Amino acid sequence: MDRVIDAEALPYRPCVGIVLINAEGLIFAGQRIDSPVPAWQMPQGGIDEGEKPREAALRELCEETGITADLVEFVAKAPEG
Repeated sequence: MDRVIDAEALPYRPCVGIVLINAEGLIFAGQRIDSPVPAWQMPQGGIDEGEKPREAALRELCEETGITADLVEFVAKAPEG
């Protein structure tokens, strides 16, 4: 039997995720340092109070990779949903 999860009851914080693509078309994924087993992910994180999603994405990118906003080009965003 499938378990039904009430999404409205879950704790939720709006968040952003970044797909970082270099000039050769390769996508960045970093290995987590807080996992005892190999675990990889793209930069992501929560949107702070009063912060716009793009601002949050650039902040998270810098926090997690050291890559600053002046080194990236915005290409697209996912539709809101």
